[in-house]
Amino acid sequence: MSEIREDEYIDPTDGLIHCRKCGGPRQVVITHPFNRSTFKPRCVCPCQQEKEQRRKEAEERRQRMDRIRRRKAQGLQDRYLYGYTFANDNGQNPVMAKAHAYVDHWKEAFKRNIGLLLFGDVGTGKSFLAGCIANALLDLDVPVLMTNFPSVLARLAGTFGEARTEFLDSLGNYDLLIIDDLGVERNTEYALEQMFSIIDSRYRSGKPLIVTTNLKLDELKNPPDLAHARIYDRILERCAPILFAGKNFREDNAASNKAAARQIITSSTASYQRAVTEKGEL
Repeated sequence: MSEIREDEYIDPTDGLIHCRKCGGPRQVVITHPFNRSTFKPRCVCPCQQEKEQRRKEAEERRQRMDRIRRRKAQGLQDRYLYGYTFANDNGQNPVMAKAHAYVDHWKEAFKRNIGLLLFGDVGTGKSFLAGCIANALLDLDVPVLMTNFPSVLARLAGTFGEARTEFLDSLGNYDLLIIDDLGVERNTEYALEQMFSIIDSRYRSGKPLIVTTNLKLDELKNPPDLAHARIYDRILERCAPILFAGKNFREDNAASNKAAARQIITSSTASYQRAVTEKGEL
């Protein structure tokens, strides 16, 4: 006979072990199919099942959070990108509504391989919007990599043969690839060839791509040569263009930072002068 635990009792109506908390059975009667003998193995009562379910859910949440942290460490290689979130949006850029819509309809965008081309003047919020999308999807446990061509080209410069192929293939492991600041890289023959390899590989993977650039749409549609045309054509075919035509947020931020700096310096100078005066009076 099974040992009776402190939280159990034997129900006289069926002679089986029951749980004192929920009253559910912790023992079941099983009849042998041939000789009709019976035995009473242990089973799990409802409250034990609920407890185990909560434990599994907590473990799944922990594993998910660990996985998200790892994904962010891999996908957002520049620490400042952690601050590019919808929560930190100042609400002054109307284009941000499109970023929310893209995240809200991510499953459809992924299924249909719909990317974005964010173009416009410097400082208008293109990288911030792309970062908001990246962080929002990473929080949903979606593999995302946000990088730029100079970083990728620097990585390729130190790899050869199989290692180079593995690195390029690894870019396809991310459900979303974001290339920031297209056009800032050096337009050497080697660089353009590597850029095409990356864009073409992404194109053939059937997974979405987001590109930000200071180039004008007309420049992308009318490239200066065949090397650029091969790259831009792939991007334009899969990425919906979104124009950033608002004010320069970097200039606003710079002005705000200068004002804050002046306030700090002025306040510090005044405090110093008061300290010197008080010391002299003593």
